[in-house]
Amino acid sequence: MSVPLNRGDRVKHDKFGIGEVRYNDHETVGVRFEHGVEECLAKDLKPLTSFTTTLSYPDLDPPAEVIARALGDAIRSVNDAWGVFSRSRIALLPHQLWVCRQVNRDRPARWLVADDVGLGKTIEAGLILMPLISSGEVRRLLVLCPASLVEQWQFRLRTMFDIRLTAYLPEADTPRADFWNTQNQVVASVQTLRADNRGRHQRLEEADPWDMVIVDEAHHLNVDEQAGPTLGYTLVDKLSKAERIRSMVFFSGTPHRGKDHGFLALLKLLRPDLFDTRRSLREQLENLPQVMIRNNKQQVTDLAGNRLFHEPLVHSETYAYSPAESAFYRMLSEFILTGKTYANSLGQKQGRAVMLVLIAMQKLASSSVAAIRRAILGRLGRTIVGRDELQKIHEQLDKYRKEADGNDDEINTLEEREVAISHQLKLMDDELPRLKELLAAADAVTEETKIHKILELVDGPFAGRSVLFFTEYKATQSLLLSRLLQQFGPDSATFINGDERAEEVDDGTGPRTWPESRERAAERFTTGEVRFLVSTEAGGEGIDLQANCFSLIHVDLPWNPMRLHQRVGRLNRYGQTRRVEVFTVRNPDTVEARIWNHLNTKIERITTALQQVMADPEDVLQLVLGMASPSLFRELFATANEVKPEAFDQWFDSRTATLGGQDALTAARSLGMHVTRFDFQRASQLVPRIDLPELEPFFRLMLQINKRKITDFNGLGFLTPEEWSKQPGILKKYEQMVFDRTAKNGDKVLGAGHKLVDQAIAQARGQTASVGAIPAEWLPHPLAVFRITDRVTSGGGVVRAVTAAVDIQATEFVLVRDWELVVRLNTIISGRDPRRFGGRALTDPAEAATKTEDARGWLTTRLADLDLPFQVPEVTLACLLLPGTRSLSDTLTAEE
Repeated sequence: MSVPLNRGDRVKHDKFGIGEVRYNDHETVGVRFEHGVEECLAKDLKPLTSFTTTLSYPDLDPPAEVIARALGDAIRSVNDAWGVFSRSRIALLPHQLWVCRQVNRDRPARWLVADDVGLGKTIEAGLILMPLISSGEVRRLLVLCPASLVEQWQFRLRTMFDIRLTAYLPEADTPRADFWNTQNQVVASVQTLRADNRGRHQRLEEADPWDMVIVDEAHHLNVDEQAGPTLGYTLVDKLSKAERIRSMVFFSGTPHRGKDHGFLALLKLLRPDLFDTRRSLREQLENLPQVMIRNNKQQVTDLAGNRLFHEPLVHSETYAYSPAESAFYRMLSEFILTGKTYANSLGQKQGRAVMLVLIAMQKLASSSVAAIRRAILGRLGRTIVGRDELQKIHEQLDKYRKEADGNDDEINTLEEREVAISHQLKLMDDELPRLKELLAAADAVTEETKIHKILELVDGPFAGRSVLFFTEYKATQSLLLSRLLQQFGPDSATFINGDERAEEVDDGTGPRTWPESRERAAERFTTGEVRFLVSTEAGGEGIDLQANCFSLIHVDLPWNPMRLHQRVGRLNRYGQTRRVEVFTVRNPDTVEARIWNHLNTKIERITTALQQVMADPEDVLQLVLGMASPSLFRELFATANEVKPEAFDQWFDSRTATLGGQDALTAARSLGMHVTRFDFQRASQLVPRIDLPELEPFFRLMLQINKRKITDFNGLGFLTPEEWSKQPGILKKYEQMVFDRTAKNGDKVLGAGHKLVDQAIAQARGQTASVGAIPAEWLPHPLAVFRITDRVTSGGGVVRAVTAAVDIQATEFVLVRDWELVVRLNTIISGRDPRRFGGRALTDPAEAATKTEDARGWLTTRLADLDLPFQVPEVTLACLLLPGTRSLSDTLTAEE
């Protein structure tokens, strides 16, 4: 005979877990479960004993099962919100946990995460994803990123979080293969995917929706007010409007590229309900905290509130040209000025083509004689017209320069080809003999003084250190590589560039072409196998090089100050344990050096002005520089050699009037003031002070409950409980399993998201035991554990329930947050076997029931302290732990 179910009765359903009856319609019963209300068949519900009835029994529920249930709820609660128990292979920081919590508060998630370079965006992405994947909220995941970062996203999400992405390959995407429906976790290059080849976009639109789309370097999804949207923007917009995307998170350190229209278009892609490109940014700033997160290095702390980053030490070293170098550069300047005069005499189209080649030559020469020499040789060796190819190069350069970041290596490579590509596009009437004169002058330079100066630094201030070098051009890279190998040995250096090969490298045995993947080069450098790494801008993005290095030398200075910040960010990033030291080398007699001197002075003035009104002037300065058009700096360097020295200051001020001008400062301040950001002082009470090791006592307890013997030898060894083995992919036996992020073998690391841990949590949360007694010496006061849910079930994020406890002391109630509950219960069970807790409760049943209800009412008044993501929170009692007597077996440890 079935037991009649009344409103408020607790029941258990095999699929939905434990819930509370809301109404009884005889044949069906409405039950409020954690995820929402379900109407169930009455026969599928198992009635559970009420707390009051259990309290009246002489024997309470088994304490081990009650503790397991409380821990299961608390662990799920804290991990859903913060991702703190994820299997990340690197220690987690408060701001990263906070980003996870912020993004996962609501569904669908639509956020722009604009953290400073080096703060761990891949870790933030993994923290966001892990609770979503574990809970089933995210099954289909698409990551879009620059082509150079596809393998990195694959590698990091796999090794840090065991999220295994399939790299998109065009040849695998055919109508018969049905790639987009058969692959549920994909990483794809934006450059590849944006082109609608062979019906690709139609197949994407017809595939199942993506639960989450992550876009890295999202500023490439740009809309120009005149030229219109980029292909990448069009693709994401199309998928979004076709309702193929549920949640979407963008990552970009520089989302505002100087034009409000493009910035608003990016925000509109995320939240069309909040942003409109037809209205001014100022009108819509109040909506920015709902969509944009920005943290900078000045704010980042550890759990104790200690700052983790310090401003790099920057030094400037000067050098002077040798007579041969002076003669070459003097001849080159005359060549470029003659060429510009010639270009002005031509028609607009041909004149522009000539001017672009001359500017590229000037930029190459500012790097090294070797860089311009290689381009001149290529130009002299050309006998084919190549006008069509040159036009294609100019079109590619225009496109890349509009899209800015992430294409620096492509831009520099195209500029080298631009100079060499066409012999028939005359740069002046007597170009050929003058090019031969230039080549002869370059050949007369047997040693470049800049390289000599750099080697002095390596032997001096950087003696014995690993050193990272940055240069814009591969010819300069090969020159420096050769000198390093010759001076410090054939195994002393490696390189990174976009081609993954260095040409004309000479270690003393003759020139050769040297292939090396960027991943291999980075590994050799970070492990200390080689002392030096010479990188082009391909290493300025997406590679961590800080593990074994804190010293950087700029071999040349890019024509954009933001590039310097990005280069330094390869070392000054999360995981760096030393203060980064940076050297720039420049010849003060060059036009480039004069421009940089003026730029640095102006940047210092902007910083000083910002310090008067902003708490984080450095962050706003980065926004100001990021908002400046790259063409401003390019034109500045390209035309400076035409200016007379006495007019230089006035010319510079007029050309840079918009850099750090009132409009830019106002916009940057507005962005800085209106974004959402982590504040340790305000959030320190919320951030959990626990990590992966705090999972181990719970996991041991669940093995004990399942009567499994545990062996301790370099980790945990055990036979898998039968109940957990039902999950596919779980082995029958495990050895040397650890709760340690630093373990060398990531497959041995247990944490949330691992099938074993997820099964243990699910089993614990399904326990029906609700009231237990624990020896009073370990639990002096009753501890009531409550589950808080949202009565509104139509929305909400991944957090469906929050666990909190109340310590019922004699004269007051004390709030115990979910992570604090984990710590407190761990203290009770560590080194003990709770199955042997066999005493009786010391509290009168009626008094315990009354105080527990009072505690529930008190907690309801303190919900604001928990910063819940719920609209209408409801508090229900989950389980109750009471002080009890101690039985003889309580003295035995878990090992006994």
